[in-house]
Amino acid sequence: MKNISVAIIGSINLDIVATVREFPLPGETVTNAVVRRFPGGKGANQAIAAHRLGAAVYMVGRVGNDPMAEEALHTLRKEGIDLGFCKPLEGYATGLAMIVVNEAGENQIVVAPGANAAFDAEHLEIPATDASIAQLEVPFETILKAAGEANNFFCLNAAPAKPVPHEILEHVNLLVVNEIEARTLGTELDNYKGLLATTYGAEGAVLRRHGRQVAKARPPKVEVVDTTGAGDAFTAALTVALVSGKDPQIALEEACVVGALATTKMGAQSSPTLAQIKNL
Repeated sequence: MKNISVAIIGSINLDIVATVREFPLPGETVTNAVVRRFPGGKGANQAIAAHRLGAAVYMVGRVGNDPMAEEALHTLRKEGIDLGFCKPLEGYATGLAMIVVNEAGENQIVVAPGANAAFDAEHLEIPATDASIAQLEVPFETILKAAGEANNFFCLNAAPAKPVPHEILEHVNLLVVNEIEARTLGTELDNYKGLLATTYGAEGAVLRRHGRQVAKARPPKVEVVDTTGAGDAFTAALTVALVSGKDPQIALEEACVVGALATTKMGAQSSPTLAQIKNL
């Protein structure tokens, strides 16, 4: 696989993760939680995943000018990801995600976007790369500008679920959605002309073009600890594999493996390295 470069245009958060036996019911208090802190944000998660698969990665995003910023950037900085296009915003807090994980590895997430929501299109600068990946945790105007100016392979992970303007989709080469996100996009998918990857959790994923199935794959069985970030790892892996010239079937199979392995550890930035994938 040739080394490729990827720009990630997206969110950077600090994740506060509470592990519990069972999710509380509305109005119920659960007092058996164990709390940990992890760097997160869909953009940062995908940057880590792409980097561990051998890509040269540029993180394009915003953090607050506060003590949480360095904690949120810790793994990106530790792994040597280029942060030259990641800037602090005065007067804003770093994005914060509050995550509850149960014994089955399922999660519930509440996000306070902070600086991510203030990442305006006017000040967007992106490097020239082989591919770009964006998500929906930064403003639509910023994503649209990035997609229009990228002039490369552009992947949009349409998460979290919300309607996406047609003006953005017409610039997208690869669209990644889960079942809920696919339903939210609705009829927009009928007119979408690029590759569409739909994920179905433990059932795997399907890759389609113009409604026709191009590839289908299932993940390996693993011991699930935390599903947070699995979709991000899948998205990054599929993009890297396709841009590297791999056959769509092989690319989808690899992405399913990466997504599955990401669920075997706590935290949203637990995507595997190439060595771990080969061992599996």
